[in-house]
Amino acid sequence: MGESEGKERPHYYVLNAAGEPEPASVLEWGKWLEEASTDRTRVIAQDKDESQDGEIMVSTVFIGLDYNFLGEGPPILWETMILGGPLHGYQERYSSRGAALAGHQEACDLMRKAAKRIKK
Repeated sequence: MGESEGKERPHYYVLNAAGEPEPASVLEWGKWLEEASTDRTRVIAQDKDESQDGEIMVSTVFIGLDYNFLGEGPPILWETMILGGPLHGYQERYSSRGAALAGHQEACDLMRKAAKRIKK
């Protein structure tokens, strides 16, 4: 019997006072998400830029909903998106805060390269 067999994997997570994810019930997660969206504690990083297409934003947040639907490996709890511009809808998800911050920087680099192509 595998390690995960017979044991249900948590689907919802919140950030504790130290900023680390911990399992939560759907009700705890919903309440936390509402509060963290209002006070922006779920936002890890945001960068904005202007291009010919208008404002472009790269946003990285703690989503707290495990997107690792196969259940193999660590939970995927962070997400980076590009909103606006030629890469609108770009999205990557991560299993750690460190990976999310690195991914945020990569998305910012992609956004700036795409904006430069537009301006030429």
